[in-house]
Amino acid sequence: MSLMRVGLSTTTIEPVLTNGRFDGIGVYTNALMQGMPGAGCQVHGFSFAPSLPHSLRKQFSAGEAMSQPYGVLSLRDLVSPARSRLPVDLYHATDYRIVRMHCPVVATLHDAVPLKYPEWTRPCLRSLKNWVQKKAAGKADHVIALSHFAITELVEFFGVDERRITVVPCGVGAEWSVPPAPEAVQETLTANGLKAGYFLFVGTLQPRKNVERIVAAYLGLPPAVRKERQLVIVGRAGWRCDDLVRQMNAAIQNGENVIWLNDLAGEDRLRHIYAGAGVFVFPSLYEGFGIPVAEAFASGVPVVTSNTTSLPEVSEGAALEVDPSSVADIGDAMLSLVQDDALRARCIAAGRERASRLTWRRTIEETIAVYRAVLGR
Repeated sequence: MSLMRVGLSTTTIEPVLTNGRFDGIGVYTNALMQGMPGAGCQVHGFSFAPSLPHSLRKQFSAGEAMSQPYGVLSLRDLVSPARSRLPVDLYHATDYRIVRMHCPVVATLHDAVPLKYPEWTRPCLRSLKNWVQKKAAGKADHVIALSHFAITELVEFFGVDERRITVVPCGVGAEWSVPPAPEAVQETLTANGLKAGYFLFVGTLQPRKNVERIVAAYLGLPPAVRKERQLVIVGRAGWRCDDLVRQMNAAIQNGENVIWLNDLAGEDRLRHIYAGAGVFVFPSLYEGFGIPVAEAFASGVPVVTSNTTSLPEVSEGAALEVDPSSVADIGDAMLSLVQDDALRARCIAAGRERASRLTWRRTIEETIAVYRAVLGR
């Protein structure tokens, strides 16, 4: 059987466009890009470039540049029956940028946040972008959802036929389950002013991540705990986070043990940061999956997460699940995991077991099964 030629959207992992820093969609896309060649696919990356100089477009390394920016091709789709032609059997859009192709299109729709909670997203042209996204979803021959929770959201807000949706969960790489060298961990911690045992959050700063309540919960912990354990926030400033940045800076200026790492690059350093954590805190208000929870599980860090959206599905009881709207509940769970050794040990063991079932290898196998079904192979 000939190798399946798969086109993969690489906009979220193209170094020229991302400076080498991945958000959640980038982590997912990179896992597919790296793993599918070993599973019987020829993978060709394609990036939607903004209006960059030709010299920069020639520097793309994750994949070649599409012929036109996404906005131009989306407009063409509205006014013309023309379809983009690529040298592939199937195209997989991982980042909502979906255009008509001459071949079948599979799209991963991670969540319905822009449509359900527009107030949480970038305000610029939001109504137009939402309309374009909803129209774009209709161009996919099949949709991948990352959780069963997401199915209802995609049906309601994108109008996707449930019969065209397959759930394929995210995962973590095998390397996450191997403890990094202690000296490498200590080097990263020292370079960033960290003392092992801290409370940790990882993610782009944006409203749905609920970081304001994490900070408030931390500041409500007993002074002795705050003196002993830092709160470490790892993530770039995203959108609608000005109040949060002011809150963090005020805490730092008041002498609180709060550290914001907004420029951490490289998976190895991120693994080191997880390895040094005492508790991972991720009480997000809304997630289509929540890859950082799986990363913390694999790293052997006990987790506090939300009891809403997809997160209980990801956790399957391995984390302490709390009401994300309650600062008191978040703080109580954080305190429990540093004071109750038996609870901590149970959560670490349960998290490792859960992570063993959430692997990128499984994700890739199930994704390729979707491709074969769509192509009738």
